[in-house]
Amino acid sequence: TFTDIVARTPDGHTKALKLLSENPGAYDDAALEGIRRFLGVRTNGPIPADKIAHVKMGTTVATNALLERKGEPTVLVINKGLKDQLEIGYQARPDIFAQKIVKPEMLYARVIEADQRTRADGMVERPLDKNALRADLKTARDQGIDSVAIVLMHSYAYSEAEMEAAAIARELGFTQISVSNEVSPLIKIVGRGDTTVADAYLSPILRRYIEGISSKLNGRKSGDVNRSGKDTEEQSTGPKLMFMASSGGLTAAELFQGRDAILSGPAGGVVGAAATARLAGFDKMIGFDMGGTSTDVSHYDGRFEHSFETEVAGVRLRAPILRIHTVAAGGGSIISFDGTRFRVGPESAGAFPGPKCYRNGGPLTVTDANVMLGKLKPEYFPAIFGPQQNECLDSESVRAEFSEMAFKAGDDRTPEQIADGVIRIAVENMANAIKKISVQRGYDVTEYLLNCFGGAGGQHACQIADVLGMETVLLHPLSGVLSAYGMGLADIRASRQTSIERALDKALMSKLNSIAEELEQACRADLEQQGITDVRIFARVHLCYHGTDTALAVDLASPKTMRCAFEAEHLRRFGFVSPGRQIDVATLEVECTGGGASTDEPVLDQTRDPLPEPREQTSFFSRDCWHCAPVYMRNQLKPGHKVDGPALIIEDNQTVVVEPDWRAQITQHDHLLLKRVTPRTRESISERADPILLEVFNNLFMSIAEQMGEALRNTSQSVNIKERLDFSCAIFDAEGALVANAPHMPVHLGSMDASVETIIRENRDALRPGDVWMLNAPYNGGTHLPDITVITPVFDKDEKEILFYVASRGHHEDVGGLAPGSITPRATHIEEEGVYIDNFKLVENGRFLEQETMALLSGAK
Repeated sequence: TFTDIVARTPDGHTKALKLLSENPGAYDDAALEGIRRFLGVRTNGPIPADKIAHVKMGTTVATNALLERKGEPTVLVINKGLKDQLEIGYQARPDIFAQKIVKPEMLYARVIEADQRTRADGMVERPLDKNALRADLKTARDQGIDSVAIVLMHSYAYSEAEMEAAAIARELGFTQISVSNEVSPLIKIVGRGDTTVADAYLSPILRRYIEGISSKLNGRKSGDVNRSGKDTEEQSTGPKLMFMASSGGLTAAELFQGRDAILSGPAGGVVGAAATARLAGFDKMIGFDMGGTSTDVSHYDGRFEHSFETEVAGVRLRAPILRIHTVAAGGGSIISFDGTRFRVGPESAGAFPGPKCYRNGGPLTVTDANVMLGKLKPEYFPAIFGPQQNECLDSESVRAEFSEMAFKAGDDRTPEQIADGVIRIAVENMANAIKKISVQRGYDVTEYLLNCFGGAGGQHACQIADVLGMETVLLHPLSGVLSAYGMGLADIRASRQTSIERALDKALMSKLNSIAEELEQACRADLEQQGITDVRIFARVHLCYHGTDTALAVDLASPKTMRCAFEAEHLRRFGFVSPGRQIDVATLEVECTGGGASTDEPVLDQTRDPLPEPREQTSFFSRDCWHCAPVYMRNQLKPGHKVDGPALIIEDNQTVVVEPDWRAQITQHDHLLLKRVTPRTRESISERADPILLEVFNNLFMSIAEQMGEALRNTSQSVNIKERLDFSCAIFDAEGALVANAPHMPVHLGSMDASVETIIRENRDALRPGDVWMLNAPYNGGTHLPDITVITPVFDKDEKEILFYVASRGHHEDVGGLAPGSITPRATHIEEEGVYIDNFKLVENGRFLEQETMALLSGAK
């Protein structure tokens, strides 16, 4: 909706500006218009390039083209027989309950099947039929297709055939040639293929945009060199043009490719959040970017976290992308009541019609709830709402809607209590998103700073911190434009990855070190091309247990050191290690960084002046009661001032709610730091049916079940589990009744409670902490024998009383029987289908009963 622009003046001061991203009647490009306004140039006028040193940008051009399927027409070249491989994918079902499955549209316009086959060991079974490929590519070229993606089997390791195909495409005049061994030299043809196609599909669109920006800036592109090979910065008056990559680093405009641009904008927010947190004195940070339709959360503990497998708009990407988790919860999330419980989102009111208070006939939203509670004051908003865009926020219609909702609930709640309750639901949803990138990955979130940015984060920051047990919240003065600010601070980065797929041992080390040197040289060359010679080098290996897919990154070191680091990380992430088990090196990664802008901000004197008089006294509703609250304007407060909650602080782009038991203070860098000053107290829960708490606990328990499923998938060796997702996880009460399940397999979940009840019935007096039971018996809640269920009782902290049970059921490829797959019409009794398991103890007091399990499997009838 908006484009954020931040400028740093020669004396080190920063200025910020927000413009509508699309405003055709006013200007041609929002970013360029922002530059013009900072320089005092008329709209669409020529930009004095000699007054600008650097331009660092993020862009949604590639993202929008991907979402709207408006990229460059592309032809895919893939091995004969694999024409539909990328469309088939991994068989994963994103929405398991969908009755009408809508498959994402493929990015390529046509497919050419190249007659060539290289085996996994490098042996060429069939050389490339160049004549046939040349004829097929010429046909595509004659049809007007200029972009080609070349993806051949095992080319991550053996690239000769791909390079031969690329040479033919070059001869025929294709202007964009993306080759998988260059774009994504990693194992897995589906992810590698999708990434290469996306690069071919998006790079031409991106290149045209960059050329347009560069021509308007009337200067060189970053990294242009003269004939002597030296950077021409001293010889040119034009600015360096750089773009933010999804990996969190800047890169020269001419090196910026489609695969790098998918999450260009959000990456700047993570970098900015990390930089401002470090400046404030915090090494561990949770980034919390709450906007109108969604919330982005990220984790930082001194090192940026990257994902090498990401899905965006139905496209699987195998490239380094900053790990950002998005949840459909924002200021525009729609509030609804179905007669039993209240819900918040995932639907959003969007920019139009927007929330109810925008006077466009929109639905009730989270923003409206804050208006109802008095946390958003209409008088501090500009009069830009309504049909003529000249009215203030409409609080009266909001009150009327919440009053009607309270009447429908029929339990004597006031409209304020309803609004307070739905805010609690929204807060829990966003807190669950943070748990997925922190608690679910083994991090203790209570040790972290919550760094809030985006337009709506300050309204909920204290409440989210309370839910997570966090004590400190940071709001930077530029929090409303932190993504743009982060791009200005980011390092220039270059990285290379390559698949290894070998066992970790001493014999591998010379090869690892040799490859690391080659990758480092390539990264250095990229940075030197951009004028960066002082670089920092990071070499990491991605390790996994043999047979599993979840690789964990550790620094390149000796085999013993890497094994220890891997096991420590595996224990933290998944709660167990397997001593003596083979560890494989999946990927080697080298990254070089340098050239980032200084993050220094002026240190201001602490004022001795008393806290100024508030602009006014108001009241807001929170925690089921009204609170008197002073209202301060942010520009009233100086470093050293402290404001005790409850209070409201009004900034240019947001309202900050200081909840009771919290204190806001202005630091020496003019940051707004919120700290809890009173210990939290445990909330008592009524036994009365409560539609608010029903939704809160439903989401909470479902989140636990989803975390169970994620741990199961990440540690599994089975393709059925880790790719097809043929498993289910659920929570049951002490009597075996279903409490909550993740959105997994319906056929599993429908009968799993009977399996839990069987274990309770057969072992009621024998269940002990650390025990795990297993069964697949169809007569006791099982489905068919390949679906095996494991059930674990969870005890109280004194290990005396069972509080609840957790259970997981997964499909196994084969459990014996007359036919492969353990499903055959020839079976005349249950044992002929496979191993029959009923009420079997799998783990006792935390010890895996391996011998007993082997005896069960080998002694089957």
